[in-house]
Amino acid sequence: MKREYPEQPFVGIGAIIIQDSRVVLVRRAHPPIQGQWSIPGGVLEVGELVRDAAVREAREETGLIVEAGELLGVYDRVLYDAEERVQYHYVLIDFLCRPVGGKLLAASDAAEVRWFTREELPALTLAEDTLDVIRKGFEKFRP
Repeated sequence: MKREYPEQPFVGIGAIIIQDSRVVLVRRAHPPIQGQWSIPGGVLEVGELVRDAAVREAREETGLIVEAGELLGVYDRVLYDAEERVQYHYVLIDFLCRPVGGKLLAASDAAEVRWFTREELPALTLAEDTLDVIRKGFEKFRP
């Protein structure tokens, strides 16, 4: 199934990885948000459980091994083209994750990966729902 101009929405899984008052973000290497900072994540695979997908996507994009914990939110991401046609449509399911191993390294469709403090986030011009779920992650995180 094609992701651009889809016939139905895709389920996207996000990993809000927090440690030491910092969150991991990836700079996307491919559309739809190429070049922008985002939460590590990707599309749920057939037969895959959502928490398992968060663990897989975190490892594929960041090199970190994580435990997927609490569900932080479910969000709609619908992007339109110039003619107001739906170009991308995702239902995003985001989990609070704790790193338990691995080494931070950009991989998969991530052009870059790094830790950010809360204070650095406003300068990144993240989507409002992305900021919302990261804030929820910081609120719920317990070391």
